[in-house]
Amino acid sequence: MSNGTQESVIGADVEIIGTIKSNGNIRLDGKLEGELQCGGNAILGKNAQVKGNVTATSVSIEGKISGNILAKDKIEMKATATVNGDIKARRLSVEDGVTFVGRSEVNPNAQPMPAPSAPQPGAPQR
Repeated sequence: MSNGTQESVIGADVEIIGTIKSNGNIRLDGKLEGELQCGGNAILGKNAQVKGNVTATSVSIEGKISGNILAKDKIEMKATATVNGDIKARRLSVEDGVTFVGRSEVNPNAQPMPAPSAPQPGAPQR
């Protein structure tokens, strides 16, 4: 097995309706109507159009997203980005020219954010 991190690429001519799940890095240049759940880094290219929530370790946005973004580490909004939704991350980078409508929560001292979930079965209850 290779320890190199793979990057899945979804081209500008691709349109997906549904949920995308990846344990590695992903680059989206097409359209997505649904959620993107990425265990690695997510890059939304200039042609990307996302209608749905994005969860990843780090998210870099050059295109358009209408949905909430949760990053375990960093959210990076490039000058061409349009973001309509709430964002939550440990670090945030915003270039001049970004359109951002929503709330932001940036806390560099936060503990790593686990995905919201119900109590685990078999967990001690007190």
